[in-house]
Amino acid sequence: MGGSGDGGNRTIIVLMKKTCFALFVLAGSLAAQNAPKAEAPRSALIGTSQGFYSFAKRNILRSADKIPDELWSFRPTPEVRTIGQLFAHIADGQYEFCGMAVEGKVVDKGVEKSAKTKAEIVAALKDAFAYCDAGYAKLTDASAVELVSAFGQKATRIGILDFNITHTYEHYGNLVTYMRIKGIVPPSSERSQ
Repeated sequence: MGGSGDGGNRTIIVLMKKTCFALFVLAGSLAAQNAPKAEAPRSALIGTSQGFYSFAKRNILRSADKIPDELWSFRPTPEVRTIGQLFAHIADGQYEFCGMAVEGKVVDKGVEKSAKTKAEIVAALKDAFAYCDAGYAKLTDASAVELVSAFGQKATRIGILDFNITHTYEHYGNLVTYMRIKGIVPPSSERSQ
């Protein structure tokens, strides 16, 4: 290996690392193939949507935990929803969108009209997310791309569920602003603090 000092040694080390990595990947692959299957993994179509939904759900529920009871009636201006009304509206949205996607119809629980206290709204929010969780559990690749009625037009079930994620994050954005006004770090920003 002449002339270049330890350059040959570096090449050997790089090749050894690459070989070890390839063996590690191969071993993991073989182990996964031979492992007993408890549950089939979700397809990329459903799994991606469900993953984004889980992020949104986690940020909403963690926000509900972080915001103290006395701030649930806070609203920055008279024209907008209170914090409590936002959480209740998000709960109603879960039923509306997941109802269309799973049952082919809007499910109306009227959370924003009926639930008033933090305890009532948080319980309703958890129930609403459980309803959507059950909807995702029933979804298959074939049913995910079926067209159903939504807002006077046809859309895929998975498309409606993705619209639910968008709607949830739209109102999480409102909550982030409310929390920042009150000096509360939003859950999605906690890791960067």
